Amino acid sequence: MRRNLLAVTGGVLTGMATAPSAVTAAPVAKPIRKHVRTGMDRLAASKWDALDGERVAVVSNLTAVDREYRHLVDRMHADKVRIAGIIGPEHGFRGSAPVGGNEGMGTDPRTGLRVYDGYLATLDRWKSMFTESGATTVVFDIQDVGARFYTYIWTLYDSMAAAAELNLRYLVLDRPNPIGGSASGPMLTPAWASGVGKKEIVQRHGMTVGELARFYQGEWLPKVRLEVIACEGWNGGLFAADTDVPWVMPSPNMPTPDTALVYPGTCLFEGVASLSEGRGTTRPFELSGAPDLDFHWQERLAALDLPGAEFREAYFLPRVGKFVDQLCVGVELRVSDPGVFDPIAAATAMLIEAKRYPGFAWRKDPDTRPFFVDKLAGTDRFRTMIDAGASVADVTGSWQDDLAAFLRKRRPYLLYSRP
Repeated sequence: MRRNLLAVTGGVLTGMATAPSAVTAAPVAKPIRKHVRTGMDRLAASKWDALDGERVAVVSNLTAVDREYRHLVDRMHADKVRIAGIIGPEHGFRGSAPVGGNEGMGTDPRTGLRVYDGYLATLDRWKSMFTESGATTVVFDIQDVGARFYTYIWTLYDSMAAAAELNLRYLVLDRPNPIGGSASGPMLTPAWASGVGKKEIVQRHGMTVGELARFYQGEWLPKVRLEVIACEGWNGGLFAADTDVPWVMPSPNMPTPDTALVYPGTCLFEGVASLSEGRGTTRPFELSGAPDLDFHWQERLAALDLPGAEFREAYFLPRVGKFVDQLCVGVELRVSDPGVFDPIAAATAMLIEAKRYPGFAWRKDPDTRPFFVDKLAGTDRFRTMIDAGASVADVTGSWQDDLAAFLRKRRPYLLYSRP
């Protein structure tokens, strides 16, 4: 039994192997990527020792793969780990459902295992799924992308809360944050809590799921029996393109690591009725625009010279979402330097400049609160400042005190160094 060697509850792991150098005869040198072992890699290498004698409920989706793209559940099943059941988040366990969708309940055809639906599940429903499956340990392995409104981190929170009430062991298999360890953006305030942000963290949290789980335990879920199998070789200065961890698109509109870099900012455009966030194109969240914009939007954005950001004039026809089959004029947001790029500052600038056009309109919220962007930002201050004509510096400056407080609060829960 190596449980005590693998389960990490604090500290920093260092000193990892480096990927082989590129072949010198190649005409173009391949980038040397840092070798990173995920929590899944480490658990599999131990022959699943941390799961000896346990009945395991696996909370996971299509992203839980090893370097050969073999899935966690498929490997565990082949190695006779006792899997009590599988619980899928938004988009489902195998990833076949669209945005806001799930795969429902059923049987996984590959393994014959029972699959439960965890998307939008209440605390009582989580407890029922764990109880019905007979689980003694919960294993969580899902790739996050580093934004508060990406729902997988709230699947983590809800399942941890249920495990705490049932006194189940909770094991997180950690994965790198693909957009690094830096944090930015406004803090969620309780009045704006929702399914896209349940607790007080900032918009770009800069933590791995293992670090977030420790944060949840320390701040809100002290009774959870949490263990984290940390990554080896990762630090907060590394982005997805810097490591050899395979990329599997974690949701249908998150096709590449480039998408993840801009997503914490341009997802705010989902809260704008008059602006497409690029859904229905091959570059969602990187492309944005509308039929009534023009090339001056790109000119004004380029003139701002935002750190690490480039704006290309772009024209596109969305196939789903807003403005289906209508020609949209806008920009492609390209990240030239992830180390200095702030996606939320860039999105703020884009919204301020888009508001110059007479057709600009915030999207009404389908529930009792007026505007959907307030739930995404976690506050109505973001919207009201833009409406009042505030500058980019004024808007981003409004959350700096909250951000500094969050950075202090998260420090004890970090597992990896930051630059």
